[in-house]
Amino acid sequence: MPENHARTPEPRHDGASDVPADAVPGTSGQGPDAPASGATGSRAAAKSAAKPAGSPVFAWLKEVATVVVIAVVLSFLIKTFLFRAFFIPSESMVNTLEVDDRIFVNLLVPEPFALNRGDVVVFRDTKGWLQAAPEQPQGPFTWVQDGLTFVGLLPDNSEQHLVKRVIGLPGDHVVCCDAGGRLTINGTPINESYINPAEVPQIRNFDVTVPEGKVWVMGDNRNHSADSRAHMDSDGGFIDIADLEGKAAVIAWPLSRFTTLGNYPDVFRNVPAAP
Repeated sequence: MPENHARTPEPRHDGASDVPADAVPGTSGQGPDAPASGATGSRAAAKSAAKPAGSPVFAWLKEVATVVVIAVVLSFLIKTFLFRAFFIPSESMVNTLEVDDRIFVNLLVPEPFALNRGDVVVFRDTKGWLQAAPEQPQGPFTWVQDGLTFVGLLPDNSEQHLVKRVIGLPGDHVVCCDAGGRLTINGTPINESYINPAEVPQIRNFDVTVPEGKVWVMGDNRNHSADSRAHMDSDGGFIDIADLEGKAAVIAWPLSRFTTLGNYPDVFRNVPAAP
């Protein structure tokens, strides 16, 4: 196959070169011995023109791969430092959270942002509240699920977690119940507007003071929640703040239930600070 470059032109009979005089800066076309800069440029242009164009399919795949890699890295960073996805397996938080809701948890609570009364929190079960680990999915594509879970695109089913609402912070004196069936915190009764309105909560008496570094948690569906009240024989029913994954911030799925989750500041507005 002939090389794709320009041959040095042979001189004409009149001794002039085929290279135009104005093609070589600083020369006047002195004949065949003049510098061949124009010929070199022609060869470079010919080589450039001869290169086959890149495959459009390959270019498209490369662009898609770049976008996917960036998305995975961002998802992993978000999961590690900002938000993490969880699913709701039980009815203990109805009707704030329904079974099979998918939520995003803000990992910046309790640090560096403060934890507040009324926050819905997800925490690791280090106290043995759950009797058995959740059943793990089986099938040929579990590695895909594992990968998506790793980068935070699917809820994590591999660890045992619970979700409840924070009622008492460190130092709080929490009592159930006053003559009207209401909880009191530091001597102040509260009207819990987040409780499941479908049932009247059964009275389960307790009188606790929350130790430093711990919280007292309860489910919104009081008659169907094995919360701090049900585990007072294990560390007093308290949860270590160190076990908190974070604060539930958003119901992300199903889309019909998409909403942010609040902590009902009006409920706790009149509660004084712990003594």
